[in-house]
Amino acid sequence: MRRAEAADIVINALGDRPTVVCNGMIGREVFTAKDREENFYMIGSMGLGLSIAIGAAMSAPEKGIVCIDGDGNVLMGAGVLASAGAMGLKNLHHVVLDNESHGSTGGQRTIAESVQLEKIAEASGYAYAARVDAADLKDEMPRFLERDGPAMLLVKVEKGNQPGIARVSHTPQEITQRFGTRVKGG
Repeated sequence: MRRAEAADIVINALGDRPTVVCNGMIGREVFTAKDREENFYMIGSMGLGLSIAIGAAMSAPEKGIVCIDGDGNVLMGAGVLASAGAMGLKNLHHVVLDNESHGSTGGQRTIAESVQLEKIAEASGYAYAARVDAADLKDEMPRFLERDGPAMLLVKVEKGNQPGIARVSHTPQEITQRFGTRVKGG
């Protein structure tokens, strides 16, 4: 399964959960699949999506907060996995679309082929961390979202980008304002 197809399945399973989406092609694919006010798109800040999601989860413990990430982003900010685990945020769900490459910068390989990110999350104190085949993603998403967090679902996807995909058209200020309203309940 291509990453864009997996992103579509994930975003359509989330209902109205506030969601932080990592930078690059995943953000663009989620934007194309289903732009919504609950989406906070990282623009130009690789590896910081989970940090923003932790802040949102802390500020709104009554809401389920989701982070949609890529393997390159997780590896760039791997230290925050330990923070997420140590904080024990039951409302934090982390979906990692792993294609073993930096899809936004030319497809350079990551080390995800030899590092099991879900095992690092588990060792960091995540309440749940698992790998799912992309073919099972649609069925697994509802079960995953019912689990207490912090929880990680790693999805192996094919390398390659969706051709001709648009960029996120909202300004950073617009993204921040509309997401803040959804997290704070306004």
